[in-house]
Amino acid sequence: MKIKNGKDSKILKQNETYTLLDNTTLKNLVVSKTILHPGKNTTGHNHPGQEEVYHFISGEGYIVVGDTEIDVEAGSIVLIPDAYFHKVWNTGLEDLVFVCVFDGKRNH
Repeated sequence: MKIKNGKDSKILKQNETYTLLDNTTLKNLVVSKTILHPGKNTTGHNHPGQEEVYHFISGEGYIVVGDTEIDVEAGSIVLIPDAYFHKVWNTGLEDLVFVCVFDGKRNH
């Protein structure tokens, strides 16, 4: 499945900071794709009762998970424990693209 705007996904948010697409076919997992623009960052959040996996596809930046800052680039995979705060920054000159997977429903 490709996560792009079409029959298998929908755009949830699109603005000067990022584009966020979610799958529309799975019932128990959220699989989303974020395209974070250069010099921008996500708002940061946590998911009580949910673990999450971020897989970085292209670009470079860093993610804060709890109190830990982790540099990321294409191929990086970051595991986010239940209820940990996390926030992503794009420090590169191109879009930072990553895929997020978590169980249940989106709560942010």
